[in-house]
Amino acid sequence: MRTCRVGLVGAGGVAQRHARVLSGFEDVELLGVHDVSRDAATELAGAYGGRSFVDVEELLAAGPDAVYVCVPPFAHGPVEEAVIAAGVPMFVEKPVAVDLETAERIAALVQEKRLLTAVGHHWRYLHVVERARELLADRPVRMVNGSWLDKVPPVAWWAVRDRSGGPVVEQAAHVLDLVRSLVGEAVEVTAYGDGSPPPVEGADIDSVTAATLRFANGAVGTLAAACVLTWKHRAGLEIIADGLVLSLAEDGLVIRDADGERRIESDPDGARIAVDRAFIDAVTGVGDDVRVPYAEAMRTQRLALAVAESARTGRAVTLPTGPASVPLATAGVSVDA
Repeated sequence: MRTCRVGLVGAGGVAQRHARVLSGFEDVELLGVHDVSRDAATELAGAYGGRSFVDVEELLAAGPDAVYVCVPPFAHGPVEEAVIAAGVPMFVEKPVAVDLETAERIAALVQEKRLLTAVGHHWRYLHVVERARELLADRPVRMVNGSWLDKVPPVAWWAVRDRSGGPVVEQAAHVLDLVRSLVGEAVEVTAYGDGSPPPVEGADIDSVTAATLRFANGAVGTLAAACVLTWKHRAGLEIIADGLVLSLAEDGLVIRDADGERRIESDPDGARIAVDRAFIDAVTGVGDDVRVPYAEAMRTQRLALAVAESARTGRAVTLPTGPASVPLATAGVSVDA
């Protein structure tokens, strides 16, 4: 059994989760951690048997077989560029960037290098998602309604637009990714934000956003995002097809059809493990189940940023329908007058 030596960039909550999961794999060794906070890196590395690195270059010089990039949205870019230049397989946590330019630059480098990548849209690994896909196989989707109604997470950068990208980009991207996976590609979005930030010091994001979406296959949809609660109220989507309604969230799937209503429980922790297992198996050459490589995540990034752009301008945004690797600047994206 080949051992995969993994380096982590970032020592926050999501990096801690990955470290915990990876430490449970017999074929993984945590090489070490780099973080802008040396103390945080040392603490996380020490908890799982690795060491802390002063910078990304030192981590890469140690010879990892794979690198996990678990940094805040605004910090993406330089880390990925260094990892790609070293030719090391890379797992990137979502969102892949705070802006489109950075994400497209990284996507082009990944494509040029033909680098093995994965992005942390772990909802794709929920077994209820596959069940939903089976139920929709012979039924055209007519409508989808997605929502992420939640609180402001307890990190200082989250409520600042140019640090997080806003709730749609940072939070509701999970929902949009699942919408794309089950319904298809959106070709146009129109969105509105309330222009009022949540009651958090320094916040400049919209506290609520509402969007409508039109899909290439003729389906229509909506997205609602809010960050003014003190609890996570709902995060998921409802799909309406001919004679069928599916209500899907991280914790389960509710099916309603002519036979009545039934619920299938989900395993969100299992999905978080599966996304890491699939990437490690791909790195070691024993598996091929990476469901969201960087190029695929780019489509979700574009959709989330299109919603954010429409909310900012109050105008419809048209999305490209070509390959995911084609930059928006050359793919016919437009903001309708």
